[in-house]
Amino acid sequence: MSTMNTVGRPTTPNRVESKPATLTGGRGLLQDEHLIFESDGWGKTGVDLPEPKTDGADLGDLVRRDPIGLPGLSEPETMRHYVRLSQKNHAIDLAIYPLGSCTMKHNPRLNEKIARLPGFADIHPLQPTSTVQGALELMDTLAHWLKTLTGMPAVALSPKAGAHGELCGLMAIRAAHEASGEHEKRRKVLVPTSAHGTNPATAAFVGYTVVEVAQTDDGRVDVADLAAKLGDDVAAIMVTNPNTCGLFERDILEISRLTHEAGAYFYCDGANFNAIVGRVRPGDLGVDAMHINLHKTFSTPHGGGGPGAGPVVLSEALAPFAPAPWVVHDADGYRLIEREEDEAEQAFGRLCAFQGQMGMYTRALSYMMSHGSDGLRQVAEDAVLNANYIKARLSDVMSAAFPDGPCMHEALFDDEWLKGTDVTTLDFAKAMIDEGFHPMTMYFPLVVHGAMLIEPTETESKQELDRFIHAMRALAEAAKAGDVDRFKGAPFHAPMKRLDETRAARSPVLRWTAPEGSNIAAE
Repeated sequence: MSTMNTVGRPTTPNRVESKPATLTGGRGLLQDEHLIFESDGWGKTGVDLPEPKTDGADLGDLVRRDPIGLPGLSEPETMRHYVRLSQKNHAIDLAIYPLGSCTMKHNPRLNEKIARLPGFADIHPLQPTSTVQGALELMDTLAHWLKTLTGMPAVALSPKAGAHGELCGLMAIRAAHEASGEHEKRRKVLVPTSAHGTNPATAAFVGYTVVEVAQTDDGRVDVADLAAKLGDDVAAIMVTNPNTCGLFERDILEISRLTHEAGAYFYCDGANFNAIVGRVRPGDLGVDAMHINLHKTFSTPHGGGGPGAGPVVLSEALAPFAPAPWVVHDADGYRLIEREEDEAEQAFGRLCAFQGQMGMYTRALSYMMSHGSDGLRQVAEDAVLNANYIKARLSDVMSAAFPDGPCMHEALFDDEWLKGTDVTTLDFAKAMIDEGFHPMTMYFPLVVHGAMLIEPTETESKQELDRFIHAMRALAEAAKAGDVDRFKGAPFHAPMKRLDETRAARSPVLRWTAPEGSNIAAE
């Protein structure tokens, strides 16, 4: 018997519809699309190229004598191929993308327009600084607002991702200890159990020994355990705040005090800065270094279709060790400090060949300036409001990992409510795909059994949140009602069915090869 969903359409809950397989492999208006190598276009091309002016004799043995091994498609075939592929992907422009700890939110099109302006999109990193004064001014302005929002005196713009930013911060910390003569004895970095996996990996990469700090029952750093492990052999601590459980570290000031008393530095993972931007300045909390994922807090595309950006703000103690380059403004205009002899004698070096990712800078600054101070404050407020709305609406059918008190930007559930249903976190996530939603983050953080981490972000409306909540509640009720078949074979309606994930991870097929006996590559 059909019921009505939240948007007035008839639904048939608790039943998986039996549908005949199509004869073509297509599903309704979704075309069955093979790999481009499996097309029939090996003997044609959609582009006419001019005859080369030289015969290539100067290439010697490098002249190609065999077919290039790529299929040829006409322009319509090429366009249709990639459009059909795009229809197989979930995207933020299609629906909510509830991955926890990732902040997959809408990217305003204004930002994209600004990034494509001549003078930003087509500049070259080796141009004379006199020809890129506007770009350098943009970098200087972005740096100013990053320092203002964090309450920190210095920022390194060049890191290209969160993990790259972690590397920058720890290398600045290492340089500071080397300058004070303490590097040889300070060889440990303390990291909480719920940290992002990149934190201990980065510390180990820089040469430190990683020591784990325990977590309390309410999902926060165990301050007593931290105090017991701090000593004159500790270089730094790495704490995410708000943390990976979606909670604010209420003892953050005490954590900072203990760390500095021990002569160590406080590195803060700023991946979740969108939960506090405009509300809290990390510098006021005693943070010495923190990376800011521009693609998360300031709405540049995740990775930007290439290099991302993870600027690192630094305290007064670490500012002298910031990596080159950085922008200065004086009577001669804007210029870059790039070498030790150019006022960067204490810089630990460089993190990348040039100045960073201009496309990310333009998008982030556009986002800041279009929001203003009040708008950025609202970003944090809406992120927290949306997450708590999710938590409140689902807590009666799912088990919140930390039920007492509000969460910050993401709501964390465990699998306690699934006990006795024969449905796992993975099964539940696969069934979400059938309902048209990308799954939340599964099994992370590791400190929560069967974790389901949901971050709705600040850009989702109540209507979209209600659509998502309706689907989650319906699935939860189906699991509890014993409708196991709905989950074990899911997804049923996706272009691709459930994979053997163990085999896919251990034996991935990363290269297409022509079927045995085929002469495709030789055509």
